[in-house]
Amino acid sequence: MNILVTGAKGFIGQNLIAELSSQGIYQIFEYTRDSDPSLLEKYAKESNFVFHLAGVNRPQNENEFMEGNYEFTSRLLELLKKSGNKSPIVTISSTQAEFANPYGKSKKAMEDLMFDYQKKTGAQVYIYRLSNIFGKWSRPNYNSVVATYCYNIARDMEIQIHDPNVRLTLCYIDDVIDEFIRATKGNPTVLRNYCVVPIAHTILLGELAELISSFKNSRSNLAIVNMDDPLTKKLYSTYLSFLPIDQFSYDLKMNLDNRGSFTEFIRTPERGQVSINISKPGITKGNHWHRTKNEKFLVVSGEALIRFRKPDSDTIIEYKVNGEKLQVVDIPTGYSHSIVNIGVSDLITVMWVNECFNPVKPDTYYLEV
Repeated sequence: MNILVTGAKGFIGQNLIAELSSQGIYQIFEYTRDSDPSLLEKYAKESNFVFHLAGVNRPQNENEFMEGNYEFTSRLLELLKKSGNKSPIVTISSTQAEFANPYGKSKKAMEDLMFDYQKKTGAQVYIYRLSNIFGKWSRPNYNSVVATYCYNIARDMEIQIHDPNVRLTLCYIDDVIDEFIRATKGNPTVLRNYCVVPIAHTILLGELAELISSFKNSRSNLAIVNMDDPLTKKLYSTYLSFLPIDQFSYDLKMNLDNRGSFTEFIRTPERGQVSINISKPGITKGNHWHRTKNEKFLVVSGEALIRFRKPDSDTIIEYKVNGEKLQVVDIPTGYSHSIVNIGVSDLITVMWVNECFNPVKPDTYYLEV
């Protein structure tokens, strides 16, 4: 299948082309505002499917709305008719088409042109009224408020919240692309005369700002947001894509002493805490038990002896583990336990505990194994 994509360098165009290219079964004709205009006629003749994504939404002059949204569409359709090409067309409009502003008028004119083309030629036209699309490769101060907030917050720049109670409907770019792929197979999601992206999310503007701010704060408080929530998961992925290129990494607080170090990595209210423990050769750590807390130890480098004993028993249980064969050792409640570095190099252990450490209620009782 030969697929023409206008607006190929735009936010949606880039994501669509990346997905189509990954499938390896399409010849993609990319057309942008910088392309040789003569190519459009060639592409219009040879395409089996058209994604008409080019458009104007923030021009310097209002006249550019009609030029970019209506007149370019008219030119594309004329070239398709000239070549007798009745390929299906996906095009993106906007919810603003319902309003009488210059942008909305240009989009409504484009829609009417598309419907008329479908009626006269019999070609299938899929019109999507999209708004508030967010995700990787979007542009701040252009594509969506999500992009602007992610960009600014990642750089400690001020954000504007005109009304925190405004309710937004958001669509994630991957969900949009999945829907577009369904359209290429003749299975778009249709609602009345228009096609829709079936997965959408709602959030208040103030909540959006707080949530994105929490992503930045997670580097200091180590908290991981609830990834069970689909919108939160998608927003976090989007936020990371806006990190400055010199800020992909961040430091952790290492608690150092002559025995080695202990460093908290991740804290979650629902699923506990993950830490990295480093012990020097011959060092023993632990020798305590918990009433309720439980842990998992995973030695990833070095050799260790993990020992257990119930407070009322003299029986000692031992497990030898090393980084050559990864094994998780559960640390049950009610057992005093210790971990000894029996190797010749540093012992590195990933430790998970089912609740975050609370200094007011540590649930840790000293008792040698």
